[in-house]
Amino acid sequence: MRAIPPGSTIGVLGSGQLGRMMAIAARRMGYRVHTYSPAEETPTGQVADLEIAADYEDLEAIRLFAKGVDVVTFEFENVCTEAAAAAAEIVPVRPSGAALHITQQRAREKGFLADRGLPAAACAAVATVDELAVALGQIGVPAIVKTAVFGYDGKGQHRIDSIEDADRVWSLIGHQEAIVERVVDFSHELSVVAARGLDGAFVHFGAIENTHQNHILDLSIAPARVPADVADEAVRLARKVMEELDYVGVLCVEFFLTRDGRLLVNEIAPRPHNSGHFTFDACITSQFEQQVRAVCGLPLGSPAQMRPAAMVNLLGDLWADGEPDWSGALAIPEVKLHLYGKTAPRPRRKMGHLTALGETVEEAIEKALAARDLLV
Repeated sequence: MRAIPPGSTIGVLGSGQLGRMMAIAARRMGYRVHTYSPAEETPTGQVADLEIAADYEDLEAIRLFAKGVDVVTFEFENVCTEAAAAAAEIVPVRPSGAALHITQQRAREKGFLADRGLPAAACAAVATVDELAVALGQIGVPAIVKTAVFGYDGKGQHRIDSIEDADRVWSLIGHQEAIVERVVDFSHELSVVAARGLDGAFVHFGAIENTHQNHILDLSIAPARVPADVADEAVRLARKVMEELDYVGVLCVEFFLTRDGRLLVNEIAPRPHNSGHFTFDACITSQFEQQVRAVCGLPLGSPAQMRPAAMVNLLGDLWADGEPDWSGALAIPEVKLHLYGKTAPRPRRKMGHLTALGETVEEAIEKALAARDLLV
């Protein structure tokens, strides 16, 4: 299949920080970028050549958008599959709408994993409060209830410690379809960010170690501090996910490593991922450039990591007492600042991140955390 060369236009459905960094990578390579989302003056729109503000459900607007680009991709999985199908009438859509359909809805995603023998925590899909109560009896408590759609950064997730909590939690999630998962006793949260090309070529950034605060990614460490066989198995499972989806582009598979040494797939993100942000500064080819290469049919770049790295998120909470002290954080020479262009800092809102490089992962972690502390 013919490559889409530099000078062409990439259309991005979604307009957040992932699209912003993808657009930066694309423009470095000579591509033009158009972005489409319901919002205006967005992180992606600030660096794109054209920003279109319209609803994803407006299929005629999607078709018109597609006529102005050479390929369409996503930076946000909560785009209706009808929009992907409408765009695909005009230009290639990568990854495919079929992959998006599976990975944007947790019940379908869990079914996909189970059908292909991929390891995951015990779970059940529920559509009523009565089904929720039955599922809790089968899965056991404590359990986590997650809405089937629109659940990221802990949104739509609630822990249940007794079956009597079913009615309360069902109200909290808005009486919508959900999944119930057994709480996993894990030692590590890991992720693998990888890319797959049109020709089936596969590259990856190794196992990444993650810690969360209030369900939001706080710190990513690369490479992960786990045994080599665990890291290799995580990569193997991520590759199997991508091959089973016939996926083109960048994808992240999140894992729990249980205390008895088993890897369980937690979630699949069909796009570049927060835990892969370190690649912008630490790798020969970032996850964002890999996305551009993959969806345009170009050979994938080397994912080699030049130095150990740690990434910390910057949430809107840091602005509570005024503008953070950027000079203080950047006084550490091996720290890199990335801000997303969001004008309104709100608690729990991702406003940017810091990446630190070091001779060891411990040194990188120390620098990243110290730099964030210096912001306030």
